[in-house]
Amino acid sequence: MYSLGLFVLRLVLGITFLGHGGQKLFGWFGGPGLKGTIGWMTKMGARPAWLWGSLAALAEFGGGLLTLLGFLNPLGSLGIIAAMLVAIIQVHWKKGFWNTKSGFEFPLMNLTAALALGLTGTGVYSLDALLKISFPEPVTLLVGLAVVILGVVAQQVSQS
Repeated sequence: MYSLGLFVLRLVLGITFLGHGGQKLFGWFGGPGLKGTIGWMTKMGARPAWLWGSLAALAEFGGGLLTLLGFLNPLGSLGIIAAMLVAIIQVHWKKGFWNTKSGFEFPLMNLTAALALGLTGTGVYSLDALLKISFPEPVTLLVGLAVVILGVVAQQVSQS
């Protein structure tokens, strides 16, 4: 049941971020596409906006795809964590906790689900298990989290 639970979590989180990233990257599901995402980053003051907009879209889309497939864990989780951490800091934090006021409740849940998958692994119903792929634990996740935090700090500095 443990691996089935991980599969269900990966399925929902992966599909959600694949679609959300697809909105930012390709304009799927009524999204802005990459041009619109870069424009949004420009309005937020991110410099260079093309870099941060592209990274945001790729982190969500790629993170969603890797998570959905259970492939190269914890890289997919790290992409989602990075995107949600920036979203919390840039957009949602100042609006409080609850999602009803566009607070950080929902992005925090997404970040937490991604972190949980990064910590637990993908389970037996995954490409990692099928292909017998395993990164060193917990080093890969810890180094990845350090890179994510440095990237978020760099993004914040780019707006100063």
